[in-house]
Amino acid sequence: MTVKAKPQSRMRRRRRVRAKITGDEQRPRISVFRSNRGINAQLIDDSAGRTLVAVNWTEPELRELKRAERARRVGEVLAQRANAAGIERAVFDRGGYRYHGHVRALAEGAREGGLAL
Repeated sequence: MTVKAKPQSRMRRRRRVRAKITGDEQRPRISVFRSNRGINAQLIDDSAGRTLVAVNWTEPELRELKRAERARRVGEVLAQRANAAGIERAVFDRGGYRYHGHVRALAEGAREGGLAL
């Protein structure tokens, strides 16, 4: 039996999720990256291969918050920027992470901000 490290296992899960989820211009994909320090999210149009909207936890208004509140606020800011760009719906790609904790808070924040997932 082969023992895999956490990043390798996450990449396997990420590829499995990405095989089923794609984003287009009307309904882009929300790609999530979570680290020990923070969380990033971006809306991606896979058909054109470009990022439409992005939010990083290192932005000044987000950096001062606690981690759980920061994740929720990242989702809200992402939804606000998406609405400004004319995007109302998106597909959520959890990036191989469990839908739990900060990833879930980001998704809920995006829903509260007006983005339909």
